[in-house]
Amino acid sequence: MQQVQTPRSTTRAAIKVLVVDDHPLIRLGIVELLAAETDMVVCGQVSTMQEALAEATRLKPEVAIIDVSLDGNNGIELMKTLSARPAPILLLAYSMHDEAIYAERALRAGAKGYVMKDAPPETLVKAVRAIVRGKIHLSDPMSERLLGKLVGAGSVKSISVSPVDKLSDRELEVLQMLGKGLTTAAIADKLCLSVKTIETYREHLKQKLNLANGQELLRYAIEWSLGQGS
Repeated sequence: MQQVQTPRSTTRAAIKVLVVDDHPLIRLGIVELLAAETDMVVCGQVSTMQEALAEATRLKPEVAIIDVSLDGNNGIELMKTLSARPAPILLLAYSMHDEAIYAERALRAGAKGYVMKDAPPETLVKAVRAIVRGKIHLSDPMSERLLGKLVGAGSVKSISVSPVDKLSDRELEVLQMLGKGLTTAAIADKLCLSVKTIETYREHLKQKLNLANGQELLRYAIEWSLGQGS
């Protein structure tokens, strides 16, 4: 857990940002990117959900940039917890995962925007400023997708809909862990759930993804995970 405290003198108080990502190089990149901006300051950087909750309370950042996938805990769950607090922080999801699958989930969890990690660096800076101004930041294709769903327009059909969209947040998390090669027991341990509960999630996954058995589920999970770059 590291802190960077170099506030700058501007007409508006610098935007205090907490960075939550379990990849040190990515955290460093975000810190250096925002350090170059005169209206932002990174007040803290952490790698786990537990650290993020503690530092959010202590540092009181205005914005938290959160990786959707954190080791051992899902970033979506962290967003839900932070957004439920009496004085919620502005949340910005930052992820390598396809926004078509995760952006809407992040918004439902309380995020005000979603930025892909392969987007140009300035996109992240623009997104921080946008959510501070009260706007929602999404890519143009994702904005079109959500607007299409809202009005029932045919534009939704022009964007392929994955069967994974039918999964709950927890089911998606289990699928992701299966794709990384974790056993049922290991997933239960990471999520602090019983093995029986994870077995129930596996059954739900087979039903929703129309898979015949555990072997097909594992194959699907691995192929899907590889496609996501996990």
